[in-house]
Amino acid sequence: MGLAVEFDSLRTGILVKRYKRFLADVDLDGGERVTVHCPNTGAMTGCAEPGSRVWLSFSDNPRRKLAWTWELAESSQGLTCVHSARANAVVRHAIESAGVLHFGNFSRLEQEVRMPDGGRADFRLSSGTRQLWLEVKAVSWLYGSDLGLFPDSVSDRARRHVRSLCDLIAAGDEAALVFCGFHQGIGRITPASTVDPLYANLLAEASKQGLGIYGLQVNISPAGLLATGLIDVELA
Repeated sequence: MGLAVEFDSLRTGILVKRYKRFLADVDLDGGERVTVHCPNTGAMTGCAEPGSRVWLSFSDNPRRKLAWTWELAESSQGLTCVHSARANAVVRHAIESAGVLHFGNFSRLEQEVRMPDGGRADFRLSSGTRQLWLEVKAVSWLYGSDLGLFPDSVSDRARRHVRSLCDLIAAGDEAALVFCGFHQGIGRITPASTVDPLYANLLAEASKQGLGIYGLQVNISPAGLLATGLIDVELA
């Protein structure tokens, strides 16, 4: 079956600070300080603490401004994948190879598909006239012992995605939302109603309208990422 995402010789270091959202300074094991790309638009609650151990990938592409990318972070509660875009590869693997996610018999799976409202869906599964649109969210905020919260800051983008999926359902298609547990400790997921109550309400209403909502438990290690099963998503 293999891993959904396989890391190639990650380098370890200590986080100095994250700043300007997409940048971080890291002291590599060995002493060199490097500026790295932080591929996460959220607040990164609990997984961007100065002094924590981090894992970085390296690219020798001369067109890149920064050679290093921040992939994983360690806290007292375990590892987090901070590279939120990796969730799409995990979900695709869970559908095609791991057999974790089941949506029925579809003959085609497309990625980054334009929707009728002009936005883009992470995936579209289709067979004949049947279409299922799929949106993916990475959940890295661990609250307490096992609860994953999303989002970790007010997210107009996340709200817009829920509305778009509901519009597609109203037009006769199917739609689903998959939350990837990107912290080792996450065993269940719920909308962060204290952070973005409108999102929590939209999601609960969307579920009543037919939006499929799924949670994925993900094994996270310096070797790579793999969805291991479904977990509960508790709506408001």
